[in-house]
Amino acid sequence: MKSVKKKKEDKTMQLGVFKTATEACAAATAAQKELVQKYTMEDRDRFIGSIRTKIMANMERLAQMEFDETGYGRLEDKIAKNTGAVMLSQGTEAIPHNMYASDKGLTVEYYAPFGVVGAVTPVTNPAATIIGNGIANVAAGNAVVFNAHPFAKKTSAETVHLVNEAITEAGGPLNLFTMAGEPTLASLDEIMVYPSVKLLVGTGGPAMVKTLMSSGKKVIAAGAGNPPSIIDETVDLKKAAEGIYGSSSFDNNLLCIAEKEIFVVDQVFDAFMKELEDAGAFRVSSEEGKKLTEICVVPSPEEGYAANKKYVGKYAKVILKDIGIEIESDPRIVIFEAQNDDPLVQTEQMMPIIPVVRCKDFEEAMERAVIAEHDNKHSASIWSNDINRVTAFGKRINTTIFVQNGGTMAAFGIGGSGTNAPTIATPTGEGVTGPQSFVRRRRFCMAGGGNYLL
Repeated sequence: MKSVKKKKEDKTMQLGVFKTATEACAAATAAQKELVQKYTMEDRDRFIGSIRTKIMANMERLAQMEFDETGYGRLEDKIAKNTGAVMLSQGTEAIPHNMYASDKGLTVEYYAPFGVVGAVTPVTNPAATIIGNGIANVAAGNAVVFNAHPFAKKTSAETVHLVNEAITEAGGPLNLFTMAGEPTLASLDEIMVYPSVKLLVGTGGPAMVKTLMSSGKKVIAAGAGNPPSIIDETVDLKKAAEGIYGSSSFDNNLLCIAEKEIFVVDQVFDAFMKELEDAGAFRVSSEEGKKLTEICVVPSPEEGYAANKKYVGKYAKVILKDIGIEIESDPRIVIFEAQNDDPLVQTEQMMPIIPVVRCKDFEEAMERAVIAEHDNKHSASIWSNDINRVTAFGKRINTTIFVQNGGTMAAFGIGGSGTNAPTIATPTGEGVTGPQSFVRRRRFCMAGGGNYLL
């Protein structure tokens, strides 16, 4: 009699990662039904706590994996960025409840899950986006099917696996997070048309936003930005320079909220540039700045210019080398005096090359900053102690994120007060997203004067 060999367990299989997007959607649908039918809000809090613990225990490994796979940013900054996504994201406490009571009756307004959410993640922030959106949706009661960027699919798959592992270890359902192992545009199409996917979330550029909008389903979309910063003569220049240096250089300027160009009042321009150099910036001449512009942005038929993907998220000295400047030091940003019409000023470049524009006065700086932001309604900052100027610029720029006397990251709890979120939904208006963004409003009414105590 032949002995029957047991099939070996596949130790390489990752939880939540499927061959096709359709399989991923089906699994997420079953998991979400189990979540809302069998588990309480307190259970969701326990799952979120387990996710935080699990990801923090794997933080350095996950950041290294992301750095190796994408080649973008700085390892130490990725650790800080992903830690923010884990520890500063909101849980069930962010879901609102409203009550209306009178002698005519009692109405309770509460917020229910959409069900299954389809989410597009960017190559620039794959782990942080999955973790942040994932925690928010667990709090909201949703499952999420991710269509990861193909160039970050390994990091994304490992993040999905870790989160599923954390939830199941806490006694929760498997497959609240899923994805196709080989994400493509075709897999995104599968997700968009899947019947139980009721909400789409996207973090990326204009083309991604347009694609999701074409689905006919509700969309929460984070679009492009080109955040300007104004420096006027009333501010502490040393503090402003150190703030700009730290914020604009973070993860080699990959963050969509990070300052991309600076407008400085002529009266303090030279002194501010000196302070930036003292903070660690590497200054090049205007002519060398033009050479940087020539390689860092490329013509785009849709937008005029676009960032050259070869240099997105790269180290400053790597980019400098390609215009013939070789240095041994590791400056976090390169600065140069640029003309206002420089394409690098007008383009979201996502690299540590920061053009600085000299302006005759605050009014000119404000006018130029508003134009450079291109009405994206994304992010902007101003370094000024004149509250009238701060107010005037805030009204004109009309951005979702607006910071006075601090780096733009201050609005997310880093150097200021706030919560963390990887998706800043500017085109669709939700702003800084959280659990409250991924729920739908419902009302339960006890009519006829019942349940009201005088």
